[in-house]
Amino acid sequence: MILEGDALRALAKEASLLPQEEMLEKSKKNKQLYIGIPKEDDSDNRVALVPDDVAVLTANGHRVLIETNAGKNANFTDNEYSEAGGEIVFDKKEVFKADLILKISPPSKEEIDLMQNKQTLISALQLTVQPKDTLKRMMDKKITAIAWDYIQDEQGIYPIIRSMSEIAGNTSVLIASECLSNINKGKGLMFGGISGVAPTEVVILGAGTVGEYATRAALGLGASVKVFDDSVSKLRRLQNDLGIRVYTSIVQPKVLLKALKRADVVIGAIRAPHGRTPCVVSESMVEQMKEGSVIVDVSIDQGGCFETSKVTTHQKPTYVKHGVIHYCVPNIASRVSRTASFALSNIFTPILLQIANAGGLGKILRTNAGFQHGVYIYNGTLTSSYLGETFGLPYKDMNLLRAAF
Repeated sequence: MILEGDALRALAKEASLLPQEEMLEKSKKNKQLYIGIPKEDDSDNRVALVPDDVAVLTANGHRVLIETNAGKNANFTDNEYSEAGGEIVFDKKEVFKADLILKISPPSKEEIDLMQNKQTLISALQLTVQPKDTLKRMMDKKITAIAWDYIQDEQGIYPIIRSMSEIAGNTSVLIASECLSNINKGKGLMFGGISGVAPTEVVILGAGTVGEYATRAALGLGASVKVFDDSVSKLRRLQNDLGIRVYTSIVQPKVLLKALKRADVVIGAIRAPHGRTPCVVSESMVEQMKEGSVIVDVSIDQGGCFETSKVTTHQKPTYVKHGVIHYCVPNIASRVSRTASFALSNIFTPILLQIANAGGLGKILRTNAGFQHGVYIYNGTLTSSYLGETFGLPYKDMNLLRAAF
């Protein structure tokens, strides 16, 4: 018996020295997402997902509910969504039964009433139209709310804001051109210039993405452009990216006022990293601008950088104050809804797939700091210090809630 035991032990030792089959960790099953896409109200023509990306999500086993005509204003039909695997529903209540609601604009009071307890919402956070009651009602329902305009990528860049800013920069110049024309009761100026006629004078406030693309569009039309920003490094980067020399200046009140007096068009393209956009153009400055000149305040999403700015809509986009035409629509990209919808969908789809592959929202919040940056309510707890201090609501640092993920 002893010899037999020794023989077995020797055999086992010899077997342990042979190459072994690799043991891989069994991967966890991806979480199936249940996504609802409601139709936006009349203030926004965009849709969060285009049919091609709905097809990608449904092919990966996810369920997508789309309210009828959600893509109509971006020229996507219900039939296209249905063929892509989406489920068309005719009652908004059905859409809000989904676990994750994906939309463009902040939720209305009616939409919050339809939301379920502990639901996840991904939408914009427009500070100028975010009343205190909206936040409290979402907090009471233990909603997890994520602002897509505050989500960051690996480089710390806001990818959706960057994409929408490129659109807004280009479109702001086209808007200004329309406002200058006779058909819209403007001064009858052509945006740009021709031989023998002085070019249009354009002042751009902000040297970020909106400012860069507005500058490119204005220069392409032959306008004379002056760019102001409070950061020398941004102005230097703009010069380098454009590859040509343009007039740039730090925001110095006397220098800015001199430029405003000569300007035919002023584009506000300043973005604040947190909270409200600084107001750099006072009402007295606007009073000294030329009669019939145009202000396009792209910064109105964060409060606006002109003291005379007030939120307008696509239905009534302009008003006149002190003889100056003001255009202050928060979602300029909605004017080119199909292009903007493709741009948004290109970014939303990988994010949704990441959430699924990570095993759920809690898992991705634990590992993805950029996505976590967009959270302003987590399970009913306000995590934005700015919103908490502005509206007098209790809030907690997101890092303190990590243990709950």
